[in-house]
Amino acid sequence: MLERFGIAEPVFVPSVEPRLSDIEYKPVFALPQDVPTVDVAVLMAHEGIRNVVITDAAGKPVGMIGEHALANAYIGTLHLAELAVIPVPIGTLARVLSAEIIVPAHTILEGRVYIAIDALHVTLAKMTAKDIAVVGDNEPAQLALVSAGIAALIIAEGAPVGDRVIAAAKQRGVSVLSTKLDAFGVGKMINLSLPARELMETNVPVLTFSDTLAHARQVVAGSKFRAACVVTGDGTLAGVLTRTTLLDDVRRSVVLLDHNEASQAVPGIEEADVVEIIDHHRLGAITTLKPIRFFNDPVGATSTIIAMKFMESGLSPTKGVAGVLLCGILSDTLSLRMSTTTHLDRQAVKYLVPIAGEDPEKLGIALLERGMDLSGISLDALLARDTKMFALSEKTVQIAQVMVPSFEWNRERDAAIKAGLEKSRAGSSADLSLALFTNVLENASDLYGAGDAALLSDLFSEDLPARLCGVMSRKKDFLPWLGEKLRKQGRV
Repeated sequence: MLERFGIAEPVFVPSVEPRLSDIEYKPVFALPQDVPTVDVAVLMAHEGIRNVVITDAAGKPVGMIGEHALANAYIGTLHLAELAVIPVPIGTLARVLSAEIIVPAHTILEGRVYIAIDALHVTLAKMTAKDIAVVGDNEPAQLALVSAGIAALIIAEGAPVGDRVIAAAKQRGVSVLSTKLDAFGVGKMINLSLPARELMETNVPVLTFSDTLAHARQVVAGSKFRAACVVTGDGTLAGVLTRTTLLDDVRRSVVLLDHNEASQAVPGIEEADVVEIIDHHRLGAITTLKPIRFFNDPVGATSTIIAMKFMESGLSPTKGVAGVLLCGILSDTLSLRMSTTTHLDRQAVKYLVPIAGEDPEKLGIALLERGMDLSGISLDALLARDTKMFALSEKTVQIAQVMVPSFEWNRERDAAIKAGLEKSRAGSSADLSLALFTNVLENASDLYGAGDAALLSDLFSEDLPARLCGVMSRKKDFLPWLGEKLRKQGRV
């Protein structure tokens, strides 16, 4: 019928439990994996954050650097004899050391770093053509190190760089940098020239927008970073989730339509913000934290209520909307023949028919034929298609309703129906699982049930299935009768 009236199929919402897509995220502080670690430290200090996400060239998180990793990088400088740099641009090293490049003999530097505090011959014996030496105001030592053909010479403490040293460095192809840092300061900063990928930790939890807040809280609480990365569908970084972020009270706004009982609502309703209820059923046990709009009218269909709202407002629904509202009323009231039908339902049909451009009799027949066409549908699917859960006198009762073309259809399947109800009851933990197989032409329903044999025997005077004449509406004909039976049974 949706296709008939050009209305798109509603989006299926499996749960209204708040998810990470419902959170507002602060600006993300992330850096590419090739930046020097000093840039990470500067960002953390400037923004007052404890962790920085490291991403690849596509913007996908590959790790995180936190205060712990930076502390390790600093502590590593205490073992000055073990200092080394992996391939690093000379410009980056100069920036990290606040140094001036005097002789740019190499564009990339790599190798071990030696602080020339031992006897000079000892240091020279250890060094190779890839290594870097740190020396102070000692020109003979500077010249000796250059002559040895090392990769680079870092002159510390702002010591002057003589012409002889510069000339020799150019001749031997040795890079020379000058910094005001002392030798120990150079040692401290060397590790911060390493690319972020060398210090980052890769065991960072990653979540998606579809993850629930409850799951996210568990993940963040178990993370050493007390944080997690949130990514988009293609894996790119969208936000960072922290314990502070999760303190916010996030709830989805929900309007309950055609029901008002928590047992019949979408999963997660207890975590949602119910802002309005529009219904025509009995009042169930659902509570809200604040006053809401609640419109409940015992008409034959909720579609009637919506049509009344259009009439009261002076607004006119589109042809498509009028068509589906008309279908809702005719379907719920079996073309205005059920006991639940009111004068308001008839008035709403009269209002909608000219807008939809439909003959209500023909449309009602088409709906009835469609509803009773059970071919190609499994019994389990039929029992689940129109099933509602009710809390009645401290009993949980599941009631399904199936429209059948004749009672022969269900009587031929008695054993399978009983087995299906037992399976459904076990899966839902209901005390009773009942099903009404309703025949419009005979104005009656056959009742099937599964549950405690003694309870079924107390409630129904005959073995099930039983023929219930005049019972067409679960809401008006069957539920009040069953509720009264359970109430009396509970007092015995």
